[in-house]
Amino acid sequence: MKIFLDHIGIACENLDESSSFWRLIGLIQGKDELVEDQGVTTRFFSTSSNDQNTPKIELLEPTGEDTPIGKFLAKKGPGVQQVCFRVEDIIEMISLLEDNGIRMIDSEPRKGAHGALIAFVHPKSTGGVLVELAQK
Repeated sequence: MKIFLDHIGIACENLDESSSFWRLIGLIQGKDELVEDQGVTTRFFSTSSNDQNTPKIELLEPTGEDTPIGKFLAKKGPGVQQVCFRVEDIIEMISLLEDNGIRMIDSEPRKGAHGALIAFVHPKSTGGVLVELAQK
């Protein structure tokens, strides 16, 4: 099964304040998206407007303090929150990981930004990094 780096998610307090650096270095800003069930507004940046498969930077602004990103910011402050890999078959990948003793946060995919199916791998199984899997 093919796997690709999709994006790096960065938790921030304010999308507008956190965007200036990414625009300054030449990344192309996409549209904001509210992902209500995760309590977050996302903003993606890319190095290319032509290639949908180019890895991106995702800024994550919480909609409230009692959301996953709100709690992350309160505990750790702004910074890298997750690394996301795009997979061809998320259900097959989850099965592969679970069959090999990898702890999942999500045993079933759920809806993420841009209509993707997503699932998170627990950081205890990845050396401390929250890994997101996405199927578009």
